Amino acid sequence: MLLPHIISFAASFPLLRWLAAFIQWVRNFGVAGSLLYGAVYVIAAVLFVPASPMTAAAGFIYGPLLGTLIVSPASVLGATLAFLISRHLARDWAAAKMEKYPQFPVIDRAIEKNGFKVVLLLRLQLVIPYNLLNYALGLTRIRLRDFLIATWIGMLPATFLYVYLGSVAQNVSDLLGGRLPHSALRTALFWSGLAATILFAWYIGRVSRRALQQELGPPTPNSQRATR
Repeated sequence: MLLPHIISFAASFPLLRWLAAFIQWVRNFGVAGSLLYGAVYVIAAVLFVPASPMTAAAGFIYGPLLGTLIVSPASVLGATLAFLISRHLARDWAAAKMEKYPQFPVIDRAIEKNGFKVVLLLRLQLVIPYNLLNYALGLTRIRLRDFLIATWIGMLPATFLYVYLGSVAQNVSDLLGGRLPHSALRTALFWSGLAATILFAWYIGRVSRRALQQELGPPTPNSQRATR
């Protein structure tokens, strides 16, 4: 299959530099460019392009509300395409990728019992990176409908957090470099909004982590060694 070679080829490019150029270019199209941005986001998710800078960039271009409305369906669509590719076209390749995660067989068994709940918790409390998890879940027996709904709900808190972070950046360099805004008012708004958003994300993550541990059961010796 060509997909692994395409992913390796894409990873060889200076993605952040290309993202900076794309941000500057797509901003000229205003709101109409949101459809294009969403389409690029979908492709990026399939090709293992890091999701966090793409998500933050949507907030920088379109603001927190519209940015979230763009990224949320685009990320779910990208995740679904990767899921279907893994399930129907690239099972052997995806299975080889998951050999680095000895806890995945436990996750697979838990999904057989309660697929929707486990996928929702995995999205809220990342055990496996977003792009890889999309392919990993294609190896399980979860129904597509449950995958879609759990993925959408589970990714919303992190999506809004990254979009919000991007919305307070003053320029592309600050956005991709992770630098904070400078003005006193903007900084105050940034920290107050960020604190509330992080607190919510932390609480959701803490609750979901406990629930996920209960769902998966006690860790095995292999999984304990893998996390050290």
